[in-house]
Amino acid sequence: MAQYDAIFKNGTVVNQDGSTQADIGVRGGRIVAIGDLGGDTAERIEDCTGLHILPGVIDTQVHFREPGLTHKEDLESGSLSAVMGGVTGVFEMPNTNPLTTTRETFEAKIAAGTGRMHCDFAFFIGGTHENVAQLPELERLPGCAGIKVFMGSSTGSLLVPDDDGVEAILRAISRRASFHSEDEYRLEKRKPLRVPGDPASHPVWRDVEAAMISTRRLVALARKTGKRVHVLHISTADEMVFLAAHKDVASVEVTPHHLTLDETAYTRLGTYAQMNPPVRDAAHREGIWAGVHNGVADILGSDHAPHTREEKDHAYPASHSGMTGVQTLVPIMLDHVNAGRMTLQRFVDMSSHGPNRLFGIANKGRIAVGYDADLTIVDLKRRETITNEWVKSRVGWTPYDGVTVTGWPVGTIVRGNMVMWQGELVTPSQGQPMRFLEAL
Repeated sequence: MAQYDAIFKNGTVVNQDGSTQADIGVRGGRIVAIGDLGGDTAERIEDCTGLHILPGVIDTQVHFREPGLTHKEDLESGSLSAVMGGVTGVFEMPNTNPLTTTRETFEAKIAAGTGRMHCDFAFFIGGTHENVAQLPELERLPGCAGIKVFMGSSTGSLLVPDDDGVEAILRAISRRASFHSEDEYRLEKRKPLRVPGDPASHPVWRDVEAAMISTRRLVALARKTGKRVHVLHISTADEMVFLAAHKDVASVEVTPHHLTLDETAYTRLGTYAQMNPPVRDAAHREGIWAGVHNGVADILGSDHAPHTREEKDHAYPASHSGMTGVQTLVPIMLDHVNAGRMTLQRFVDMSSHGPNRLFGIANKGRIAVGYDADLTIVDLKRRETITNEWVKSRVGWTPYDGVTVTGWPVGTIVRGNMVMWQGELVTPSQGQPMRFLEAL
């Protein structure tokens, strides 16, 4: 008879390749047994009858705003929002103040997150014209998810709009680099197309061609330099078709909001639907879904980018671009699973196995012996209504306020620690940096 720290029993265990009824035994923060553990004992035994146990969901694109913008969010509040939504790990972005572009600013964030964040984490380092020479060293720092480059301006002052700058960054690095792909030159030229007071003009200004021009440039530079790129938050059907021919060099992220919202969101939500790149019409939404179905899309990221109501309530275009998303990623996508738009295995493939595969995360992304006991436990049949009050982000709002979904996260387990269970924070603040195979 074996003894474990914890056993999660009678659940349906789901990996990217299928599902099976099994118990999971945890010891020392790792999965040590999968199967029928009925005769074994543990300090804690959780009966997961009727529940599905997924590999811990990893949200590979969040903006937690610390340091410098903590009136909107910080590492503690953002990670609380994550675990309350079933997310066990996050990759956080570098457009903070000061920017995360040096060893000092990066290591300060690692120190600020360790033991204080509720989930495990990694941080991107911003690639700039100024820090190219340091990037080979910076991308290998413990807890670094890789290099992030803004080819088009969004929130913050990180920007590398020119081919020479992007090429220099790609030549310097060896890991997969992540890109916000919108053409800055076209965005500047089209600024007069923004209609004051009308956020529906946002996708007119930041049009399909602004995304396509940039993504074509980026793929050409990836081919020229022989490097791997990751194109974030695809918002157009056109890019999905184009990127299908370049999967050897380019991986693809999609977001729940680009899969869920369409042009009617501007009428309903006004500036609260304003994002970069923008939410577009239903035809583009369906084109992004086509990329999910045919495998061109690799992973899901929420692009959680909180702004206060005051910042969102400015008249367009002075209103800030961005919305919360880390806490709603799991319920919104489980609702799509229940509606038959994707299988549960494909959701796991895009939210746990995919991040492991693309970024080489050590010991995370699968339910397997030897892996960290990171588990997202969900009730596929549970119907709940998402509300602003439920959202733990500091800004306290979601574009999905009032939306009823089927499928709900009921447990967040991080390295064997029960962090969230049935909507309650059980074990706070034990987050640790993730480890990466290319930087061990």
